[in-house]
Amino acid sequence: MFQYSKISSAIFIALAASSSVAAPQQDAQQEEAENTTAIETINVTATKRTTNIQQTPTAVQAMSDKDLKEQNIGNFDDYAQYVPNVSTGGRGPGQNSVFIRGMSIQPITVMLSGAQGTMPNVALYIDEQPVTAPGRNLDVYATDLQRIEVLPGPQGTLFGASSQAGTIRYITKKPVMGVMEAGFTAGFESMPEGEMSSTSEAYINIPVTNDFAVRAAIYNVNRGGYIDNVFGEYTLDPEQNPNSAVDYGPDATYETAYNTGLVEEDFNDSYYKGFRLSAKYLINNDWDILVQHQSQDLGADGVFDYDPDVGDLEVQRFFPDELEDSFDLTSWTLNGRLDALEILYTGGYLKREVEQSIDYTGYNNSGAFIGYYTCTYSNPAYIDNYGINPDVITENRDCVDPTKGFKGYQEHTRLTQEVRINYDFNERSRITAGIFYDDFEIETQDDYVYLPNPDALGFAPNAPLPEANNINPNTRPPGVAFFNDITRTEEQIAVFGEYTYDFTEQWAATIGLRWYDMESDYTGSSNFAAGIFQGSVDDNRGRDYDVSGGHTDEPLELDDIIPKFTLSYQMDRDTLFFATYSEGFRPGGFNRGGGIESNNPEYPNVETTYNTDDVKNYEFGWKSLLLDNSLRWNGNVYFIDWTDMQVSRFDPVNVSILTFIENAADSEIRGLETDFTWRATENWTFHGAASYNDTELTSTQANVIEMAPEGSELPLTPEFQANLRARYGWRLENNWDAHAQVGWIYAGESYSSIVAADRRQQDAYNILNASVGVSGSQWSAKLYVDNITDERAELFINTQDFIERVTTNRPLSVGMSFSYDFY
Repeated sequence: MFQYSKISSAIFIALAASSSVAAPQQDAQQEEAENTTAIETINVTATKRTTNIQQTPTAVQAMSDKDLKEQNIGNFDDYAQYVPNVSTGGRGPGQNSVFIRGMSIQPITVMLSGAQGTMPNVALYIDEQPVTAPGRNLDVYATDLQRIEVLPGPQGTLFGASSQAGTIRYITKKPVMGVMEAGFTAGFESMPEGEMSSTSEAYINIPVTNDFAVRAAIYNVNRGGYIDNVFGEYTLDPEQNPNSAVDYGPDATYETAYNTGLVEEDFNDSYYKGFRLSAKYLINNDWDILVQHQSQDLGADGVFDYDPDVGDLEVQRFFPDELEDSFDLTSWTLNGRLDALEILYTGGYLKREVEQSIDYTGYNNSGAFIGYYTCTYSNPAYIDNYGINPDVITENRDCVDPTKGFKGYQEHTRLTQEVRINYDFNERSRITAGIFYDDFEIETQDDYVYLPNPDALGFAPNAPLPEANNINPNTRPPGVAFFNDITRTEEQIAVFGEYTYDFTEQWAATIGLRWYDMESDYTGSSNFAAGIFQGSVDDNRGRDYDVSGGHTDEPLELDDIIPKFTLSYQMDRDTLFFATYSEGFRPGGFNRGGGIESNNPEYPNVETTYNTDDVKNYEFGWKSLLLDNSLRWNGNVYFIDWTDMQVSRFDPVNVSILTFIENAADSEIRGLETDFTWRATENWTFHGAASYNDTELTSTQANVIEMAPEGSELPLTPEFQANLRARYGWRLENNWDAHAQVGWIYAGESYSSIVAADRRQQDAYNILNASVGVSGSQWSAKLYVDNITDERAELFINTQDFIERVTTNRPLSVGMSFSYDFY
């Protein structure tokens, strides 16, 4: 818990932020042009005030509910491809990391994200609640959303930790007073190379009384698979993995694993099922309260990356691949005014459960102790060399079934609360300030299942260290050769403020500060099955993270002040320029194997903790409405200095059999992002966006991670990427509206990792989409084709299962959807 002195410091900083000098913003929204080709602009809450996007001196890109519908956007993968400066790395639904403005390294495998994943550097919000998680960003289906906002660049002042590269916000539709409305959308989709998909969504808004309304939304989405698990066999190969700590020996025999029972076409199907229920009550003319509850179940079978050496959209998997990811989010908001003072209190409680099974047979290709876990022992000389229990020596060395798998369970709980104010001192100065509290806990249980263990090899049942602070004190099922039982917590309090001062009707400045105090703890154990080492049959081998390798039972304490400064110039009603300096941070944490002696004495030991990595961002932006308000053109140029980058590595041969993280490098990014909408005529509308990122690794201070050389590009970010959409609309004779639309998405070459051993070049790709549709006053129907050329985009080349695979986009798909709204 935080002491009274910390609260006092928070209040002091809030007052300091309130009295700082800063700048104005236009209060009046832009007037609608009277011509029929005027661009419709939307309001956003990127500054935690409701402002017109064109009059907000902050980089923000927004997609309205209309845009989401026109572009068939459902999950996050659908959305990310239309925002040119957003890139992702991951291996399927609920397993993605997102990056903005080229600030990327590579995602850690979800098998370790709970135990050893860094916090993301892009924050994800549902309304006012942060839902960010390491390696597993919440994949919320886009049903009944008002808009999605992307805030590129550090947002540390208003949105805090993990908003280092940017923030993404899902803004849901709220209950509307005095309006009865309902609607539904249904659709289906087919793939020549995959299964059918279906979508059904519905919403209803009910005005119960004049001052009370409720709104509900529900969805059931099934996405067909397109990757085949084909027949394969696997046998240990000493030449493939010469790093095994114990030599297999010349007389060893090897059992072959077959995946016959798992062979299946199109086995990577997935689903999203959920609902959102909200109620809003007008207490009086000045105060209202909103309560929302959202629940979602995400499920997936199979994998979403394929093995090019096996075949197009084909893999060979020997252990079931299954995912169940469920969350419940309850939030509440009290909003009101006391004269000129606007007050908002909001809070949320998130509970998320993730259960996943993954084939891990590929670990045989590189694990340093595969012989230990898979083979019996025949050579008595091993007694002297390795201290092996003579009771397990056999006449012949047999390497039994090499099938290996992972079964993991994570539970996330998060309580957030925020109190903030908006206050206009006068027509020229105003402030937004508040106090934020966050209590986040991840409980992770990772079981690594090696099928022959223990019966064939004589291993003792694997039980956790009894003195450790474990989640599950029970002995694990037979075959669990290694497991993590780890609890990670982050508790923080922060005080933030942004003050704006209008020097003139055109010039304004904003200064922002955020002070945070965070305590991060790491407790539990990692446990190794014991059996063949002398004296190990009855003694569990493991690490207690309150005492092992430099760990203690004391949390890691972090605190700092994050500044931001913006100078804006409203040249005229339609043109805004702004320059911003901002900083961002990502919290540090603990290494599982920290302080343990490296396997190779030429490598230093891994540090017990890793530190924050920090960002300094300099940008110049513009927002403009041109050609009599028929063309909206916005953009930013920026320079980013990223220091002490947090890089993860698994090197069981030289360093540690446990993945670790190091502040391993510095980099610089020079970039441009721009987007436009042009209503060329009453019929033609064009939308486009592009980004250019010149990324460079400027220094490597890694002690134990072998990095790409200095001067290398950062991974998972093409130097150039863009999208363009053209839409033609016309009126039919029966007063129906019709449209035809075509869209193009391009991404240049990129690299998969910043770690030299994992670095692969990913090819450029083009994706074409098209649709036609008609609509009446209450209904609409659409026929669409996605990925017309059946492009195989190389989104993420990974070796996370120790076999190179490629995460790709969905193949050629043809679909139809129908919507109806009741008023």
